[in-house]
Amino acid sequence: MSFRISPVWWPLLAAASPVLVPWLLIRNRRFQENRARAAVLNRARIAGAAPLALPALESLELTVLVEWRAREGFIGDAGVSYWFKSERGALLYDVGFGPARPAFPHNAARLGFHLDQVEALVISHLHADHMGGLAAQRARQVTVPTELMPSEPKPCFLPDRAAAPGFRAELVTHPRVLGAGIASTGPLARSLFMFGLTEEQALLARIKGKGLAVFTGCGHPTIEVILEMVARLSDEPLYALGGGLHFPVTGGRGNRAGIQFQTLVGTGKPPWQRITDEDLSRAISAINRAGPQRVYLSGHDTCDYALDRMVRELNAETVALEAGASYRL
Repeated sequence: MSFRISPVWWPLLAAASPVLVPWLLIRNRRFQENRARAAVLNRARIAGAAPLALPALESLELTVLVEWRAREGFIGDAGVSYWFKSERGALLYDVGFGPARPAFPHNAARLGFHLDQVEALVISHLHADHMGGLAAQRARQVTVPTELMPSEPKPCFLPDRAAAPGFRAELVTHPRVLGAGIASTGPLARSLFMFGLTEEQALLARIKGKGLAVFTGCGHPTIEVILEMVARLSDEPLYALGGGLHFPVTGGRGNRAGIQFQTLVGTGKPPWQRITDEDLSRAISAINRAGPQRVYLSGHDTCDYALDRMVRELNAETVALEAGASYRL
């Protein structure tokens, strides 16, 4: 197992410890407070959720614009952008790092994608790899490459307050159908050590004769909490599950300067604790209990070791998503 922080940084961290240790202690107190708050919020949201009138879609197709793995001619990146199409319309779920990195604009051009082709943009949560880059996250402003902006403002459905220039920003506060026959679970919360209380919404659709399809951005609220909400929203069987689950067990994606950022932030644990095999085993058991027939894994926040374990141990037909590929659900 590799070092999460290169030994090159250790002397600097030791020298900074008189400042760093008190800061970590203060941060940890807030982290624990937010953990309790997230649990209360999620319990109340799930208890108060009512079944959704989900239309039975004749078809649902996923085309991947941004993912860690990529087909020939496409650029892989540690971000997410999924283009969903049904007979009722289309939605775009997340924009990866947007204009800050080449993957989203390059892959969109290769696929002939433009935001005029969808009826709305949905942002899973307000992190750089989903809303358009680090500058976008700092400004809490969804950012899309200029050449892909819609000719007229379209809805941008957000799980927390943020700006979305060129769109009609709309805060999603509870489970609801968004468009194209696809619904949001509504925001579900997770305390993240570096990012504070994080709200994330997953997508939910009902496919005629098959059951429910559920897709996450990073799965920060945990797959157990997301599936508990889904069970409140529909009694249809779970047919397909996909997206990010955030399991950088042996290492992170997009590491910089000898630091594996994904193993330190976004895990729901303090940075001195790791995501473990036991954590992964609990998620695998939860998915197997839910019984999907198909699972579409995101590699943008999950290491190859965890992906391989899930492919082997999940009872469903399981594949890792690739940028440039389309999947008929």
